[in-house]
Amino acid sequence: MSKNTKKTVIGAVVFAVIVLALIIFLGSTLYTVHVNEAAIIIRLGKIQAVESNPGLHMHAPFIESVTGIYTGDILYDIPVSDVITSDKKSMIADNYVIWSIDNPTKYYQTLGAVRGRAEERIEAAVYNATKNTISSMTQDEIIAARGSTLTDMITRASNSDISQYGIVINLAEIKALDLPDDNKEAVYERMISERNNIAASYTAKGQAEAQKIKNETDKKVSILTANAEKDAAKIEAEGEAEYMRILSGAYNDEGKAEFYNYLRGLDSLDSMVGDNKTLILDKNSEYAKILYGTPE
Repeated sequence: MSKNTKKTVIGAVVFAVIVLALIIFLGSTLYTVHVNEAAIIIRLGKIQAVESNPGLHMHAPFIESVTGIYTGDILYDIPVSDVITSDKKSMIADNYVIWSIDNPTKYYQTLGAVRGRAEERIEAAVYNATKNTISSMTQDEIIAARGSTLTDMITRASNSDISQYGIVINLAEIKALDLPDDNKEAVYERMISERNNIAASYTAKGQAEAQKIKNETDKKVSILTANAEKDAAKIEAEGEAEYMRILSGAYNDEGKAEFYNYLRGLDSLDSMVGDNKTLILDKNSEYAKILYGTPE
């Protein structure tokens, strides 16, 4: 190998070493912070800084290390646990939580930024909060509070025990709150009985209201009927009076009056005879006078 060739090879090796050293240097100097992430800069076991702005950043090489911590929401499903109500009823609670890290420095200092440790603390905090909340309420109160009310109570109680670790529990919710198998039947029967009692109460109230409406309607009908009969009697009396007035006007002289009396007599005689064609009269009776006239 010629002297020039050796120089060329040596120069290439030196260049490669320099490039490699530069890459190693830059790799140990540069770090990236992602969205929903915080980077903790550690020097000799102590926190020097916390970087939460997304992008490319630099730190002192070799003497400093970077620990990335995810600060977004994290879902954790907590194991099922038994709890006791204030009226000594056993229930089974199945919780889940959504938590996040709001103080990376505390999180690193207390838990070493290890998620498993964090979830152990969260599990204990949520269990205690659930147990204390449910033990302060009767079973009926818990059933009535299921949903947002019970969730808010447990979430607030959980955060009181977990904030020391730089963690915040955004939601601690019971996804299933059930009864032990040996208690279910008795509770369901009691609930059915209570619902039946409520239904019977509504039915009785409805029937009472219906009877009240019927009574008021019957009363109104009776009043309307009585008023109608009163008006009809009044109209009938007025018509009878008008009839008598007209009749009186029609027979207001002696000749017409005699003729009217004659017709009335015939009507009366006809009603007396009926189907019988034989009538025996005294010659001085009024009917004889009608038939034969007044004797001279």
